[in-house]
Amino acid sequence: MAADARNLTDRRPAEPTAGPGTATVGRPAPEASPAPPAGDRRAPAFAAPARIPLPDAAGPPDAPTRLVAHGCWYPSADPTGAQVAYICDRAGVPQLWAGPVDGDEVRLLDTEADPVQEVSWSPDGRWIAYTTAPGGGEHLRVLCVRPDGTDRHILAGAEPGSSAHLGCWAHDGSALAVTVAVPTAAPASQTAATEPGPAGSGLPAGRLAAGRQRRDGDAVLLGAPPHDEGRLGRPSPAATADTRAPGATGDGHPAPTAAFGDGLSAYLIDPDGVSAPVLLAAEKDAATLRVCDLSRDGALALLRRGPRGRREAVVTRTADGTTTCVVPVADGDPWIGGFSPRADTLWLRSDAYREFAVLLTAGLDPDGRPRGWSVAAARQDSDLELLHRAHDGSTAVLAWNVRGVSEVEVLDTDPSGRTAGAPRPVPLPHEVATRIAGAGPGLLLALSGSQRRPGVWWLPAGAAVARTPWSSRDEDAVPPGRPPVRPVQLSLSARDGLPLNGWYYRAPGRGPGEPAPCVIHLHGGPEEQERPVLNPLYHEILGRGLDIFAPDVRGSSGYGRSFVDADLARGRFAAIDDVADCVAHAVLAGPADPSRLAVMGRSYGGYLTFASLVWHPDLFRTGVAVCGMSDFATFFEGTEPWIAQSAAHKYGHPERDRELLRTLSPMSRVDALRAPVLAVHGEHDTNVPPGESEQFVRAARERGLTAELLTLRDEGHDFLRADNRRLFRRAAADWLQRHLTG
Repeated sequence: MAADARNLTDRRPAEPTAGPGTATVGRPAPEASPAPPAGDRRAPAFAAPARIPLPDAAGPPDAPTRLVAHGCWYPSADPTGAQVAYICDRAGVPQLWAGPVDGDEVRLLDTEADPVQEVSWSPDGRWIAYTTAPGGGEHLRVLCVRPDGTDRHILAGAEPGSSAHLGCWAHDGSALAVTVAVPTAAPASQTAATEPGPAGSGLPAGRLAAGRQRRDGDAVLLGAPPHDEGRLGRPSPAATADTRAPGATGDGHPAPTAAFGDGLSAYLIDPDGVSAPVLLAAEKDAATLRVCDLSRDGALALLRRGPRGRREAVVTRTADGTTTCVVPVADGDPWIGGFSPRADTLWLRSDAYREFAVLLTAGLDPDGRPRGWSVAAARQDSDLELLHRAHDGSTAVLAWNVRGVSEVEVLDTDPSGRTAGAPRPVPLPHEVATRIAGAGPGLLLALSGSQRRPGVWWLPAGAAVARTPWSSRDEDAVPPGRPPVRPVQLSLSARDGLPLNGWYYRAPGRGPGEPAPCVIHLHGGPEEQERPVLNPLYHEILGRGLDIFAPDVRGSSGYGRSFVDADLARGRFAAIDDVADCVAHAVLAGPADPSRLAVMGRSYGGYLTFASLVWHPDLFRTGVAVCGMSDFATFFEGTEPWIAQSAAHKYGHPERDRELLRTLSPMSRVDALRAPVLAVHGEHDTNVPPGESEQFVRAARERGLTAELLTLRDEGHDFLRADNRRLFRRAAADWLQRHLTG
């Protein structure tokens, strides 16, 4: 345990545990919480997650049926940097694995078939935390397991209807921050246990005074329940004037107005189950809430909150919940920054009041308030998309998005956060970096590229990047005889003059000027970005002799804040027209055959597919819509509350903007549909419910058109199981080939 660490959950020393097969041995059970008195309405509002033991991983050290072509991603190292936990689909589904950074003897730590999404090794080396998606759906769980596979248990997300998200560890490993989507409505009345907020804090009456804790249900409350506005406490106007980032005129973002769901609560949870969870923060009507960092003494917390396109970094004092700083931050990677070792400097990956994300730093006073902001690193026309800070604060590792390709560099910093010297570039063997993690004195890089599957690479101190022995192999990227296609970047202008970009994939074996059937593929988000990474779906389609043009229409990331916001509200009509403009460019500047075109996309790209087929019905022979929205009214009714909260900003409010959303919905123009359509959906998708595909297919059939629906079992919004991914790729490619070349 670090000498300056504060034990946030008052954990008692753990007694020795038994070997494999025992969930929790030799440790006192958590103290039972007293039952809430009758009529007390606070208990349901703050029902803390319960610890649920699970059987230890009993599988073999390797997958019984290993895929030849597999990927590895999301690495997290133990404190020494010698061992790595990571996600790998070598058994057909993303699962939790671990192994030495320089050896090939890996072990499977969770044999369940629920896909794993995030991994985090505790700073004390005792636990590995990770999230899973039960049944492949959208409701997540946070689990913990020992590095040897024993003592596996659910920390949060087991309650019906709840969903849990991974936050950061306390720096001594005594607690893990977890966000839970459970009811967080404020109680009907306050009791004598609450007191007015500190003068000038901007907090409403009802906050507990600093240092006072009250056990309520199964949680220790640091402050009262959220107030009626459903926002974390903010500084008063006078305080805000001293804490804003450069150029601020306020916090920049209005309070949310859409009343979706009951909110999100962030807890500090003892992985040993000895101490009760601590309620750290709560927001009503929230889109996101993630604890990104805790100061070494536990006094300050860095939170990320807000809907898409309006994310905020919030610094709060854990003792009383006082907010000391609110700064806009960039979308993309949720790990937005953190504190220096002495908590006297804050580092943020932020696009506050600027077009592109930069590295912002601010000195902090003892109360956690910024003394002043400065830009530590910036690039013209490029976003800072990944930020990793060394544990001792000596370096910052930055990944820049340069027109879809990653450039990584190491920046030396002093203890106060000031930069020292020029950044050192890190040559990459792949085009795109998806995660950077510390590994003792070295680094771990999760990389992907157009010629290779995702893999984990190791950067020892003072050495070159080397692939981990258990990572994916280049020769396994695709079947023999069908090499991957390296795309060419194309640039064009939309009809209103807005510059657009995309990647064109030419099917192997065709002459340079030979017209080819072409699939326009549209990514999701819409804030995602098309990147030059190996996509097995593209490889399957290209193998059928079909070209692919994958553009970034307005609303995509990577081209600045104005481009991301260019599709808001009525700007979505222009985004639909962007698809037609990209088609024209693929025909005029590329070899696409104008009589053999298809449109395809997933999630928001599925919506654009439906929309393009009914707004531009004469352009395409067919379309394939994957998990796409077809009617915004039914989408808002069926999606998750926190997703609706974000979507209201992006698409429009389901009540105030009802007419706009009706006009933008493909179902409102389905009479214009002319082309056959294939819709694909995961049966457990609660992000975009399957009914969105079902109603479009039903309407198409009622009008005498060819329409089919492929529902994938045990899948959610993302298709994660190898057999389902293979089925989807072949079904989509068969459909496109039949309608474009038949």
